Parts: sequence; structure tokens; C-alpha cells
Amino acid sequence: MAPNDSTRTTEEAKDLAAGRRKTARYLVPVAVAGVAAATIGLVPALAASGDPDLPKISAQELIEKMAASETQQLSGTVKINTDLGLPSFGGLAGSLTGGSGEGEGSSAAPDAKLTELATGTHTLRIAADGPDRQKVSILEDSSEYSLIHNGDDVWGYDSASNEVFHAEGDGQREGEDGKDRRTPDDLPTTPKDLADEVLKAADDTTSVTVDGTSQVAGRDAYKLVVKPKQEGSTVGSITIAVDAKNGVPLKFTLNPSSGGKAVVDVGFTKVDFSRPAASTFDFTPPKGAKVTEADEPADGKGTRAPKGHEEFEGLGDMGGLDVIGEGWTSIAKIEGPGAGQGADATKKEKGDVPPEAQQFLDALGDKVEGKFGSGTVFKTRLVNALMTDDGTVYVGAVTKDALVKAANEGK
Repeated sequence: MAPNDSTRTTEEAKDLAAGRRKTARYLVPVAVAGVAAATIGLVPALAASGDPDLPKISAQELIEKMAASETQQLSGTVKINTDLGLPSFGGLAGSLTGGSGEGEGSSAAPDAKLTELATGTHTLRIAADGPDRQKVSILEDSSEYSLIHNGDDVWGYDSASNEVFHAEGDGQREGEDGKDRRTPDDLPTTPKDLADEVLKAADDTTSVTVDGTSQVAGRDAYKLVVKPKQEGSTVGSITIAVDAKNGVPLKFTLNPSSGGKAVVDVGFTKVDFSRPAASTFDFTPPKGAKVTEADEPADGKGTRAPKGHEEFEGLGDMGGLDVIGEGWTSIAKIEGPGAGQGADATKKEKGDVPPEAQQFLDALGDKVEGKFGSGTVFKTRLVNALMTDDGTVYVGAVTKDALVKAANEGK
């Protein structure tokens, strides 16, 4: 990262994101809704009153402190809040996440839970003991969902339905369709996961500074502020509260350029950096629980996709991907199955979209026109996508005007 001459990314900082999370393959294959599921996260952690008086530190020094952190054991509670500005349609949520009630898929599979974290406020209990043992539990009013990685086993357990999901090794399986099916053994549920991705993506288009101090979960922290230098990004700023003692990110907040409350905000409310008890990661399926093995999918097709996923496969069949621009204003151009065939060819594809999904898309969309022809811009507070009538998609964390400009220049 080279936000300026005094804040260049070290090789150590680049290594921060080496353990890239594997949740993308579980996203709803509609560009905007998919990004919503990907951005899993995040909440206002409760900070104590008063800012601590800490020694001065530069952004470069703070980044190096984060890179040098050797903390691998911790436990605690994370509060998550996500406000992407997505409308809520109950029927759609059910069709995307699946459920055991109709015998399709397992409610304990990780992909069945990701979309639930795309909106609203959630409480997570987490524990980690090195790279081979992690546990994340989503706490609900009268139930709990846990995802446990312990050595060669990955377990998912949904107490509400008494269902269990199990995968061995790294969770990788190949279905009968030849496609790789992988169970994520670690979800981006902590400020560190998100900070790693931001620092890896930052470059000359980024400003990085230290802006004071704070307290998070009773611990003193420095505030690292990351801002785009470019015009046209929907990202206003990202603030990462970094533990002053051990360099671990304690809180992550992404504010939109449009103003208002944070789009995503995640932080510890409690944290303990001692080694969790080994029993924390033990799991035995409860008596009477329905157990689904990763290599024995319930739909019999070698896939654990969420219920309703098959109805979106036409939208997911993208031909090619080009990246327009750089840094925070990068836009992905995806050639769809109807690209170059005109609007009539694409209407058939749209006709295959379930009515509830079409309602969702219509609520997000603005009709636009330009040299490219016509299309619809699907909006969230963070990521926007332009789908032209010939099936081409332009998507990025950029404004509607930036998408229309990219589409015009692509013609």
C-alpha cells in the first residue's frame, strides 16, 4: 500500500491477507445480492467513554504492528450490523437460503446461513486456537447456529432444526457435475478478516492515516483510517481500531460516501486473548439430529447450493470478465449469455427469474439509457450494478454515473 511516501505497504502487510476467505462461491448469483451476502458483517462494538492517551504512532508503524502480530488464540463476542439499503422480502429470503422443512439441503450447511447475516444486527461468539481450530456461533433469541473447524473436521449445527452438516479435510468436494464444492472452514466474522482484505486491496489510490485513539471492549486502540483518493467511489472511509498492545484489529467500520450511518460495522464487545479450552472445539451430533455429509448432498446432484439456486443459474452463466479502471473505482464488466444479441434475447433469460427475485431486483433498480442502449442500475449503499438489456453487467463499489460512463465507453 502506498497511500503516500510515508505510508508504503511492507511485504509483511501484504501477508496479512494470505488467508483469503472462501465465501464467494456461496453468494446468491445476482451481482448486488451476492455482494450483500459477501459483506457479512459488522457492528457497533461498545466503546468505553474517553479516548486513551497513547504514544504517537505513524500509519506505517501501525500497519507493521498489525503485520507482526502473532496472536492466534482468542475468544470473545462480536456484534455485527449491516445496512446495505436492501429491501426485505420474506419469501425471497426463504427461497435463497433453503431449509430442512421441505427436504432440500441442510439448514446446518454454512451457505444456508450466510445470507442471514447480509442485513440487520447479529451477535456472534467466536473462538480460535491457531489455524486448525476455530468456532463461530450465531446467537439468536431461542436458538444457536455453530460452525466448528477442528483439525480435519468441519461441523455445522443448527439447534433450531436439530440438523448437522459435516465435511472432512478442507471441505472440498467435487459434485457429479464436475464443479468444486467447498465448505468454508473460516468465515469473515472478525475485524481482522475485513482489515486484511482492505489492506491487501489498497494501493496508490488510497490514503492511510492514524486518527486518534479509542477504547474497544475495554482495550486501548489506535484508529487507522483508510480513504479512497479517487472520485466516484461509494466508499467514504474505513476505520480500523487496532489493539495498542498486540496489533489485533478490534473494530472495523465502513462509512459510505453518501453519508449516514455505517454500511458495515463489526467489533468486539468482549475479547480474551488467552488460549480457549480444547473442549470448545469438540462436537458430537446430538441424539436424533439429522446429519448431512458434504459428499452426500440432499439434492442428489453433487451440490449443496441453497434452495432456489437452480432458478438463478441462467443469471450466473457469465461468459467473460474484464476489469475497467483501478483502485476504488474499479468496475467489473461481465459478458452475459445475451451479450451482443440484443434486448429480445435477454428477455427470455429474465423470464426465467422467480417472481419474488424479480420483485427484489425491480425494487433496487433505476432505468438508465446511454450510448450502450438501455439497462437497469441495481443499487445498494455500497455496491451498484448496471445490467444492460443485452445481458452485460457492470458492477463495482462506484456511483451510478460511473457505471453508465463505463458502459458508454465500452461501446
